[in-house]
Amino acid sequence: MNAVSTQRKDHLDTLAICLLLACCMFWGLQQILVKAIMDEVAPLFQASLRCIGASVLLMVWCRLRGIRLFERDGSLLAGLLTGGLFAAEFACIYLGLQATTASRFTIFLYTAPFWVAALVPLFVKSERLRPVQWLGMACAFVAVAFAMRESMGNGSATGDLLGLAAGALWGLTTVAIKAHNLTRISPEKLLLYQIAATALVLPWLSWAWGETWSLDWSPLAWGSMITQTVIGAFASYLTWMWMLGRYPATRISVFVFLTPLFALLFGTWLLNEAATPTLLAALALVALGIVLVNRK
Repeated sequence: MNAVSTQRKDHLDTLAICLLLACCMFWGLQQILVKAIMDEVAPLFQASLRCIGASVLLMVWCRLRGIRLFERDGSLLAGLLTGGLFAAEFACIYLGLQATTASRFTIFLYTAPFWVAALVPLFVKSERLRPVQWLGMACAFVAVAFAMRESMGNGSATGDLLGLAAGALWGLTTVAIKAHNLTRISPEKLLLYQIAATALVLPWLSWAWGETWSLDWSPLAWGSMITQTVIGAFASYLTWMWMLGRYPATRISVFVFLTPLFALLFGTWLLNEAATPTLLAALALVALGIVLVNRK
């Protein structure tokens, strides 16, 4: 992942598919890591520490690789816009999870690919989806909603609205990156705009929300926070930024529908929850959706 994006591709190759599967698997596990320590580490405080730690790791990474982060390249205003959208998205996610169930919230959050599919083609004509690809997108979303339907109760209008807002902000972040051609800068700098903005904004929001700040954690909490920071906010997001510069956003975005299903699978494995036929059918339907969206 050097400072300049490599040759653009109009389809997903084996490398892209493997990286996307790895990212979605971890993001599914990450939901469990976050929920497991909420009693010890307040939600917004978690998000703040993750992004602060990831910002430090990213700057060390760039220093070792000789990647310049602070040279003038005309990306400042657009970069700050994406950073603001990213920070607002995470604020909505962590506040929304306190107002509704995780399963219900997930349905609204994963409307993000529809924003990408609808708006990115306005700026990048080559990413316009054909009807069969829209069908694939719909199949993937219906599969997620179907898999989550058994635990959709106990929600609130506030949580639903925050979920929709988070999904929109996630999608709009990708749209802003494409619309302002931010993939021309290094993926490291593109990521820094987003996690640094979040690291600056969320501690204030955590303080305003009255969250308790403490580092007196159990080994589980320390392990969760280190994993979220190193793999989640640093490695997986850097990989995602790199892929946005190399592959069509509309084609890679559909893969995120796998994330909540991976979360259910990890719940089955780690929390001894039942692997229902519904979950297996949903996985198959998401796979069909991904195939349709990525048809040449």
